Amino acid sequence: MINFRKKAVAMLLATVFTAGMLSGCGPSVDTEKSKNDSRKAVEQTTQAEADTNSKTQNEEDKSESRDIFAMDTYMTLTAYGKNAKKALDEAVDEINNIEQLVSTGIDSSEVSQINKNGKGSVSETTGYLIKRSKEIYDSTNGVFDITIYPIMQAWGFPTENYRVPGKKGLKKLRGLMGADHVLYDEKKQEVTLNKEGMKIDLGGIAKGYTSSKVMDIFKENGISSAVISLGGNVQTLNGKPDGSDWRVAVENPADTGSYIGVLSIKDKAVITSGGYERYFKQDGKTYHHIIDPANGYPANNGLTSVTIVSDDGTLADGLSTSLFIMGPEKAQKYWKEHSDEFDTILVKDDGSILVSEGLAEYFTSESDFTIIKK
Repeated sequence: MINFRKKAVAMLLATVFTAGMLSGCGPSVDTEKSKNDSRKAVEQTTQAEADTNSKTQNEEDKSESRDIFAMDTYMTLTAYGKNAKKALDEAVDEINNIEQLVSTGIDSSEVSQINKNGKGSVSETTGYLIKRSKEIYDSTNGVFDITIYPIMQAWGFPTENYRVPGKKGLKKLRGLMGADHVLYDEKKQEVTLNKEGMKIDLGGIAKGYTSSKVMDIFKENGISSAVISLGGNVQTLNGKPDGSDWRVAVENPADTGSYIGVLSIKDKAVITSGGYERYFKQDGKTYHHIIDPANGYPANNGLTSVTIVSDDGTLADGLSTSLFIMGPEKAQKYWKEHSDEFDTILVKDDGSILVSEGLAEYFTSESDFTIIKK
């Protein structure tokens, strides 16, 4: 039996929309129904607020929204202000442009061409993502590694043709890993993969980067307030039009569709990673898509989900995966060493919740939680 769920890990409550989720079982999935249900959930909640806006807000604060499918996920963008339509049009163009550059599922993308040829010239966007990926690789001591792609292929996650690879095959593929062997000449904007057979995948930070770029576009267009969900990766611009915080609910990994608590935020990216997002079952065992580069197998280090809150969407995306792989002890240690860059919520296998002290006053939950202190 195979189960697959697209990433949809944060929900906006009573504000603009609830991030939709897709679920299925092997080839029998009714994908059109899943798509329609997801769209309806977004459309109904967005329209409800739009109706309220038209009655209570002036022209500057009326909302415009876009619902699109890109980067293999559903996205919703909502902006407030007189230039909202123009800003959203530009944002959608930017999302599509980034996808064309970095998607491993598009043969003509720069990343696909690098993987095919072992080298290639890159745009400023792809170069920047590779540079940031290498920085996070160094910072996490190799936990975040864009050269994991051949192992992801071995497990069948890119194609959804799932299988459990053999130990010998994984050991060989692990020999192709190491982002320090991805050479980027920033001046020439050229990338070289220093091992034959090495391949890269920027999916671990691409949506986080994209959400930050969308926010830049909104700012350039004078947007006063905005919130976006790129497959569940949530990022906000300022607060809501009335000045209050956006309320973002963090999904319960043990009961998807419910949530463990609510964050009150402004000008932040909120990104969660968990093994429940994308997985398959074989011989009664569940295998999820977050692979530990240390052994080539799905991470099993004591966490069921990690939420990162940061000003930097790119960093938040990379670290949500990294801290999940690290496990609770190393993740807490990493936060303490980098607490000026992000905050985090860790959900352990036993259901207990750890919240870094920078979020303590902004996170509410019906469950008890422990505050991580520096």
